[in-house]
Amino acid sequence: MKTNPDFSIESLHGGIIAGVDEAGRGPLCGPVIAAAVIFPRFDIDIPIVIRDSKQLSPHQRATAYDWIVQNTIWATGSCSPAEIDELNILWASMRAMERAVAGLNTVPDLYLIDGNRVPSGLRGESVVRGDAKSLSIAAASIIAKETRDKIMHDLALKFPQYDWDKNAGYPTKSHLQAIEKYGINEHYRKSFGPVKERIKNENSHD
Repeated sequence: MKTNPDFSIESLHGGIIAGVDEAGRGPLCGPVIAAAVIFPRFDIDIPIVIRDSKQLSPHQRATAYDWIVQNTIWATGSCSPAEIDELNILWASMRAMERAVAGLNTVPDLYLIDGNRVPSGLRGESVVRGDAKSLSIAAASIIAKETRDKIMHDLALKFPQYDWDKNAGYPTKSHLQAIEKYGINEHYRKSFGPVKERIKNENSHD
């Protein structure tokens, strides 16, 4: 069921509200990216579809991304594969969110965070399935997803054998086969199961 988010939660709180979401918790490689988005007002005319980035076609997402970056205050933050291995993916996602909000040139009165946890030090409210409820969070999900996909597309030009431009680093069958054939590199998250298993097998053959 497709749900159209709105500004109900934002209007309830009032003031300057930033929606925060992340992309890339599940892939085996690449960074996790977070985005924070502030709409200038809650009665703004939005001529395009903004909802959970996973519910949009690539064309819809690209169109929404272009509109959001031109009509809102926004910033992104990231955590590298090495940081993900050091912190674990949950805390790396929190750190990416902290970096995203630190990049905003306006300080919000409140942060709406997608999920069930608020990064430490932020005056925020967690919203489960927030990208289906809040337009600010949905916009952040689009910025995060498009930003991460662009990074993976650029990395795919350097490492075409993994098809990262198509699988975005997720453990698809063909991606796992590519790892089996070509091994891993510095962009992989060594703490993630299939990658950890590959390293273990390589070490056992030394």
